[in-house]
Order: sequence, then C-alpha cells, then structure tokens
Amino acid sequence: MDFALLHPDPDDADWLRPVPPSAALAQRLHPIEREIQERRRHSLQLTESFEPFMDISAQDPPTTHAITVLEGSTRINAAIDVATAECRHEVLTVQPGGGRSEDILSKGLERGKAVVDRGVQIRTLYQHTVRHHQGTFVYAERLAEGVEIRTLEELVERMLIFDRTVAFIPAQDDRSVALELRHPGLVSYLIRVFEQLWQRATPLLEEVLYNPTPAGISGVQRSIAQLLVEGHVDDSIARRLGMNVRTCRAHIAKMNATLGSTSRAQLGYLIARSGILDSDPDHSIPPGTGA
Repeated sequence: MDFALLHPDPDDADWLRPVPPSAALAQRLHPIEREIQERRRHSLQLTESFEPFMDISAQDPPTTHAITVLEGSTRINAAIDVATAECRHEVLTVQPGGGRSEDILSKGLERGKAVVDRGVQIRTLYQHTVRHHQGTFVYAERLAEGVEIRTLEELVERMLIFDRTVAFIPAQDDRSVALELRHPGLVSYLIRVFEQLWQRATPLLEEVLYNPTPAGISGVQRSIAQLLVEGHVDDSIARRLGMNVRTCRAHIAKMNATLGSTSRAQLGYLIARSGILDSDPDHSIPPGTGA
C-alpha cells in the first residue's frame, strides 16, 4: 500500500487488486521529477541573476572591507567575538561611563579570561567614577594577570582595538549600530588617541591626585564647573563625566552652597570670579605610572 502496488478492487471492497510495478513506480517518480525540474529552473534563474555581480567581482582581487557597518547588538557582538577569538597579542579598550552592571561585567569577565589565558595583554580605560563601583574592582582582581586598568575623568566614546588591526566604535548614540574598522590608517589613528589618553590616566589601584582647588571646590566639581561655563546642560555633563544626573546635580548644589549662588546664571558668574578654572584642571600623575 505504501508503494501503491495495491489498490482497492472496485467490484469488491474486501479485496485489493495488484498494480503493475512499472505503473506504480511512474506514479511515485512523477512528483519527484517535477520538483527536480522546478529546482533546475530556479538554479538557472539564480545563476542568470548573479552573473553581473560575478563579472564585477572577477575584475578585482578580493579585499578586506575597510569599514563595515554592523547593525543590531547580535551582529555587533558576533563580530567582536570573532575578533576576540582571533586576537593573539593585545586588546585596547575605552569604556566611558560609570560602573557596569553585574551582567555586563560577568560577560566581560568570561570574554576577558578567555583572552588572557592565551597570553593576550589587555589595557582598559575607564572613567574615575568606576572607583566607587565595587564590581569593577572584583573584575580587575579576577583578571589581574595580563590586564591593566587606568581611569580618567573624561573619555571619548567606547572603543575596542584588537592586535592593532581591527577596531570597533559606535556609529549611533544608543550603540545599536557600530563600525568595524580595518583600514590601517584609521586603526593607527585610533591607537594614537588611546595612547595619549593612557599616558594621562591613573592606574585603578592608585589614588587620583588633583591640584589644589580654590574655595573648597573638589576636582570633580571643577570639571563640572568647566562644562557649565561651556554651556553644557546637566544630562550632557553627567554623560561626559560618567555619572548619573542626580549625582551631577548634587555636585552643582554643593557648588551653589560653597560660592553662595542662588541661580544657574549667578553660579556661572561666581565661577568666573572665583578663579576655580584658572589653575590647571588636569590632575597630576603620581610618579612611577609611566606617564
């Protein structure tokens, strides 16, 4: 019955009549041959459609794309995972903002440990605000071998560079789109940016030393004052200094109290008169940091 070698007898429902094997076989093969013919037609259509593109690609030898646009976190993470797996010597990363969530640090620890175990060196730049985040110190301790972390008050956007050959940078503020850069000139430029920031940064386990500030204003508050004078709003200041808006406004309130200001406009005027911004705003680097 499965091969259609039998069929019901039209004269007696209790009996089955045999079917010639050749007829049964033809009946089974017909739909298969029809499907094969349809697939052949489809393959010919595909070949014809792709032919112009094949001609174009044959004119030039295959090259690595200098810039690749990566859309969506899945594709971005997949590309970073590939670069991580292929990395053999060094990873440079810039991670602006405050302390990371436990989930992000856990994933970073897993990825970082796999790299360090291969003998790859990692250098990471964070902002000073991570010094108040215990999870970052736990992350640093568990990756102590092969990982060096320094911090700065303000950083450029997020950046990852693998073996000085491929770099990843965000292409949108929400980081839903990233650029994978393999052009030697672009990667070399980003490495120089990283090295300049690295020289100014302070090792995570060393104390950040600021130059004395007038009027009892802290180094962080002086940085906020500078950005206030430049016209930045609270959200922008918090983002650039890697803190939340509430913390930023608390520092502004302390400056208001210290300088005797009652309004934002008056605060700008008093900042200018106080001399807060007259001294060098960069913190001094402790000796022995390689700066």
